[in-house]
Amino acid sequence: MVRGRICSLSVRDVRFPTSLGGHGSDAMHTDPDYSAAYVVLETDAEDGLKGYGITFTLGKGTEVVVCAVNALAHHVLNKDLGDIVGDFRGFYRQLTSDGQLRWIGPEKGVVHLATAAILNAVWDLWAKQEGKDPRTLLSCIDFRYITDVLTEEEAYEILQKGQVGKKEREGQMLMHGYPAYTTSCAWLGYSDDTLKQLCTEALKAGWTRFKVKVGADLQDDVRRCRLIRNMIGPEKTLMMDANQRWDVPEAVKWMSQLAEFKPLWIEEPTSPDDILGHAAISKALAPLGIGVATGEQCHNRVIFKQLLQAKALQFLQIDSCRLGSVNENLSVLLMAKKFEIPVCPHAGGVGLCELVQHLIIFDFISVSASLQNRMCEYVDHLHEHFRYPVIIKKASYMPPKDAGYSTEMKEESVKKHQYPDGEVWKKLLAAQEN
Repeated sequence: MVRGRICSLSVRDVRFPTSLGGHGSDAMHTDPDYSAAYVVLETDAEDGLKGYGITFTLGKGTEVVVCAVNALAHHVLNKDLGDIVGDFRGFYRQLTSDGQLRWIGPEKGVVHLATAAILNAVWDLWAKQEGKDPRTLLSCIDFRYITDVLTEEEAYEILQKGQVGKKEREGQMLMHGYPAYTTSCAWLGYSDDTLKQLCTEALKAGWTRFKVKVGADLQDDVRRCRLIRNMIGPEKTLMMDANQRWDVPEAVKWMSQLAEFKPLWIEEPTSPDDILGHAAISKALAPLGIGVATGEQCHNRVIFKQLLQAKALQFLQIDSCRLGSVNENLSVLLMAKKFEIPVCPHAGGVGLCELVQHLIIFDFISVSASLQNRMCEYVDHLHEHFRYPVIIKKASYMPPKDAGYSTEMKEESVKKHQYPDGEVWKKLLAAQEN
C-alpha cells in the first residue's frame, strides 16, 4: 500500500568547485563546476518518509533550474503519493504539459530538467514502498509521440519476455555487477603527467575500458590518444568523446585521423539535435569500425526515437536527469531493445552514477537480457557526498542494496556547498573579490 501526502517541496542550489582541478573538462565545457538542483519531498506519513531528487548542472544556471522546480511545485504539493503513482502517466503528462510552462519547453531544456528533479524524488519515495510488475511500469510511460515505433502492447511483450531467465540475471548482477568504463583518467584539462598517473592507477584497479576527451586540437588529440593507447595496450577498450564540438564533415575527417587508435565509438561528434548528421557520421565511420554514441543531451524520447529510426547511433546513452526521470527512460530502454541497440548510459556529474545504476541493471535483468557491447560510464568524483554511494568492484557496478533511488545527499555536504551562502562558496567568492 502506497502511503503519504506530499506536504512540502524544497529545492536547493548545490555546487561543487570541480573546475579548480580541471575535473569534467572537455572540448565544449572547459571549466564545469559539477552542480545539482536538489529536491526534497516531505510526506505526512507516520515514519516521516521523504523523497530526494536531483538534476545535474554545470554551475551557472542551476538557479534557473531551481526557479523552474518552484514553478512546477504546485503540481505535486498536497497530492497523495498513491494518487500520483495510481495514474503516473497522467501525472507525468500534467507536469510536462502545463498549459503555460510548456511554452518554455516543451519537454526540453530547463523546464524538463526541473521535471526530472521532481520526478526523481517521486520515484525515490515510491521505490521505498513497493515492488512493481510489468503492467505497473508501463502505466508510468507516456507513449504519446512514439507509438509509430513502440506501442504499449509491444512494450508489454518485451517486458514479458524479460521475465524469462530474470532470476539468473539477478544472481549474475549480485555476483559480478554491471560492467563499467572510466572517464576519470582523461579529462581534457588534465596534464600528461596526471593522465599517466590516473591511467596507471586505473589499470592496477582492474579497469579495462577507458574514455578520452577529444575535439579541441587535432595534434593534441593524436598525442594524447597515442599516450593512453600505449599505456593501456592494444587489447583494452578505448572510447572517444567530442562533446558536440564538430560539424558533420569535420567529425568524419577528424575521426579518420584518430582511427589508428582503434576507438570503439566517438561520442557526441556533433550537435545533439542533428539526427541526420549523426546518421551521416555513422555511415561514414562504419568502414573504419568506429561506432557513434550519443544521448546525454537528447531532450526527450522523441529525439531518441528518431535517432533509432535513422540508424544514427550504434550505442545509446540515456541520462537519468536529462530525460523525464524513470518514466521517460523506460520508454527509451524499450525502444532500444526493439531496435537491438545497446544502451551504455551517461554518468558522472553529481549523483548520475548513483541514479543510472538502477536503470542499467534493470535494463539487463528485465529488458535487454544482454551484456554484449554494453557498459556503464563511471566517474570517480563526489560520491562521498551521498548517503548511499555507488559501490564499484573489479570495474563493475555492484547492485545497490538500499531501497530508494540512491539520491539522498548528506545534509552536511548540501549545507557546505549550497550556492552562494554555503561555507565553501563564501570562501571562494570572497577570494575572487580580493
